[in-house]
Parts: sequence; structure tokens; C-alpha cells
Amino acid sequence: MTRALPHDPVSEIIGKQILRSSTSIGANYREAARSRSRAEFLAKLGDCLKEADETAYWMDLLDRSNSLPSAKLADLRAECDELIAILVASVKTTRRHMEEQGD
Repeated sequence: MTRALPHDPVSEIIGKQILRSSTSIGANYREAARSRSRAEFLAKLGDCLKEADETAYWMDLLDRSNSLPSAKLADLRAECDELIAILVASVKTTRRHMEEQGD
């Protein structure tokens, strides 16, 4: 998607921000998978969620900038929303397990 953006300052800045925040989701999730405790896992999931929400923000700005047709962003925005929903559910499940086991 970022390669398809026009070469103007607004599109380039927003594109770079999307690239940074979206790739950070994967990096943080990988760290979560290697966590040593549920608390650490929960913290890393929180980081993933924060980055996913930031990615959604930048995509909203990109859409408002009219740098790409909204239809081209629709699938990516839907995927980002789905990822946020998955992460929220994972955070809730982890918290519930922690409460049940007194962590």
C-alpha cells in the first residue's frame, strides 16, 4: 500500500507512520509469544493493541487526505479492525485467566 501512495509530503509522512506502526504489531506479538509470564504476555499484547490502534488512526488520516481512493483502503482498514478485535479478546481472556489463577 505504501508503495502505491503518491510522492507528496503528506502521503509520504503518513505512509511511513503506517509502515512503522503496522510492522511494530508483528514485532511486539512475536515478543509476546516468547514472554516469560502472563503479566509480560499481557503487557506485550497491550503494546500490539496500541500499535494497531495507531495504525487505524494513520489509515483514517490517509483516507481523509484523499491520497488513495477509499475503496483501496477498505480491505486494509477492515483487516486492521479485525486485528484490534482479536487483540482485545486476547487481552480480556488473559486477564480473566490471571484473575482465576490469582496472578
